[in-house]
Amino acid sequence: MGAPGASGAPGVPVAPPVVAWLDAPRPEAAPGIWRFRHVPPPPPREARKLAPVTVAGLLIPLFVGLLLWSAWRRGAVPYEWIPLATFTPSEWWYAGGTSPRDWHGAEAHVVYDGVFFAVLLYAMARLGAWAELARHLLADRRPPVRAALTAGAALIALTFVWPDAFPGVGWDALPVVAPLLSLVVLLGGGYDVLASPVLVYTLYGLITAAVLWPFARLGDWPGLVRGWLRARAATTDGTPPPLDPAGPPPLSQWPELRAVGQQRAADLLAAELFAGRMNDVDCARVRHGVERRLTSFVDTVLRQGAAAGVHPSGDRDLPGRTATHDLLLGQVRIGRCVAEARNPAAYRGVGLALEPAALATSLLVVGPSGAGKTTRLTGPVVESLTLQALTGACAVVAVGTADAPLGPDGAYDVVVTPGDPASPYDLDLYAGLTDPDEAAALLAEGLAGDVESLDVRRAATVLAQLVGPYRAAHGRFPSVPVLRELLEAGPETLTALLGRLPAEDAAMRRELEARIRQAGTAADAGPLLADRLSLLDRPAFAEFFGADGSDVRPFSLKSVVHHPLRVRIKLPERGHEEASRLLARLVLAQFLAAARTGAKRPHFVALVLDDAHGALTTGTVRSLQRLRPHNAGVVLGLRTLGEVPEALHGPLLGAVGCRVALSGITTWDGRGFAETWGKEWVETTEVAQHTVFAHQPMTRFIHFLRKKVTGVAVTTDAVTTRKVERERWSASELAHSVPPGHAVVSLTTPQGAHTPPVLVDLRA
Repeated sequence: MGAPGASGAPGVPVAPPVVAWLDAPRPEAAPGIWRFRHVPPPPPREARKLAPVTVAGLLIPLFVGLLLWSAWRRGAVPYEWIPLATFTPSEWWYAGGTSPRDWHGAEAHVVYDGVFFAVLLYAMARLGAWAELARHLLADRRPPVRAALTAGAALIALTFVWPDAFPGVGWDALPVVAPLLSLVVLLGGGYDVLASPVLVYTLYGLITAAVLWPFARLGDWPGLVRGWLRARAATTDGTPPPLDPAGPPPLSQWPELRAVGQQRAADLLAAELFAGRMNDVDCARVRHGVERRLTSFVDTVLRQGAAAGVHPSGDRDLPGRTATHDLLLGQVRIGRCVAEARNPAAYRGVGLALEPAALATSLLVVGPSGAGKTTRLTGPVVESLTLQALTGACAVVAVGTADAPLGPDGAYDVVVTPGDPASPYDLDLYAGLTDPDEAAALLAEGLAGDVESLDVRRAATVLAQLVGPYRAAHGRFPSVPVLRELLEAGPETLTALLGRLPAEDAAMRRELEARIRQAGTAADAGPLLADRLSLLDRPAFAEFFGADGSDVRPFSLKSVVHHPLRVRIKLPERGHEEASRLLARLVLAQFLAAARTGAKRPHFVALVLDDAHGALTTGTVRSLQRLRPHNAGVVLGLRTLGEVPEALHGPLLGAVGCRVALSGITTWDGRGFAETWGKEWVETTEVAQHTVFAHQPMTRFIHFLRKKVTGVAVTTDAVTTRKVERERWSASELAHSVPPGHAVVSLTTPQGAHTPPVLVDLRA
């Protein structure tokens, strides 16, 4: 996007596609609806079947009309020629009848047949309610389908009017064209009038238009054409179009700049846009810059044009895209809501999208391997967030294995690959903090968050008693091998560290003395923490995690809070699965702590954990919901809720605002979603058949005969309608009724607006 479009005609340039994208309508809609050129679905119409009386009302006039027309053609209708003889000159007929003397009488017969056919057809249509029946059958059709069906019906009607124009049609023409030609002959005084091709073809055109008009009106052909023309409306000149004072100015004219008197900047950007030197990322970036800092950004626009406010990396697009994005609203399209009764009417058949407004409440995706968790959800979300980072509206940290399809390395500013000697960045275990207690608390969450026998607060205390004094003595936090040695050390080693502490640092000396007293006791948590830390103290990670003498630059997650960075963390695998889970817990804990610090920032901050197996702890689940007021969110991917401790199933589903249940989940997982989504009031109808007991002898006799003939007792239906509470989606339905490639999705915004669970086709 952003390249000039192809010429529509020789020498006539066409506006770039980005202009049509920018000016496309984006009406307000319910949360989660893809708003780019969104057309609200028609209001729901109560489904009903045609009553038998309606069908009879259609067939009876049709049958009677066919009988009358057959009788008319055979001359069997009494006195059928009296009106003809009454309203025509007597010299056209032989005396005593309507046998024609010359061509006048012959043509009058043809006109008379046509008039009777027209009256008969009108009567059948009105008595049979053809228009109401057609509207009933077309009411639920989308405009293109309705137009196609009516066009097919119009084509069939034309075969009865012009059968000779259609090869293979062998029936006679209906009395439509011939009566009109005969009328023209009578009015013109002879057959010479038909020698004029202009008159004849004009008459043919009027007849065809008259046949097509009711079908065009029924199928709303003019409305469809107007919509098609509006969709294709684009400027065919290479210069910006003039402003229309009658309507709102298009976004391609940068009305927000013109409204504050910045005509020069608006004209410059419009010229850049129509010249094909801007893409959708540039448009979104410039609009965000204007909204945040108008005066200073306008000066930048006047100097740099389309490159104003470009991302520090210099990138203005990603190396490639796999999903559909609308950067003006920050939406990424993930599928189409299925048009079924279970989905709310406003969502049936419309596109579903994710955006920062929903991701700010965090997103949980649960589905087995192969269900599309990464390719159809987390992957497109990461791609959308990296694009928005280029506009300055977002910072993203994508965490997953190296094989996870989260985009190429060229789409990121920072790529951290622990265990890879070629990695230019290292992961800071202490998150760039200087407070020993805070750093120890985060490290304890990663080391002991999944250990049921060790309280995280106790582990944090042990770590703080070591990293604080070590920092006071050496000016930095210990590396992994040193920290492991301190955790395993006895009183002698710790006493040596105590001797290096300044005498005036009483607080740190007191901390270390408490640790010396605990070392080697039965309640000492140091050996257990050292055992957990040994997962990172491996030869593959010798140059990482703050190793002494390493020249790999450490990266802290605090950076994404201040800058719109794109960060990719590739977790180790192939023998280091436990280390990967430990790092995932640590990254999640560091992100949750960093996202809740600092003043209100202008950009959204997101962490995407493609595989959150083992990453969630009691502390991190508790912190998830606290992100909502801080313009930050987390995307979590799980193969099953069983990858999270059972005690956290309910709190996790309650902490996140957006939930996705992919096809193939188990009933155990479905039960958690069903309880979270709750119940709704639905109207049910029960029909019970009761045997009719007659009291009159004649009625009993008739019922007896009817039972003998039909073999069924005479019954009457008792209809009961009531409202009952029913689960929106039951556990069994989630496990067995969601088709492959589909998912049940619910969304929530920080303001409380929510989307009920809807069935979405992720492939559409």
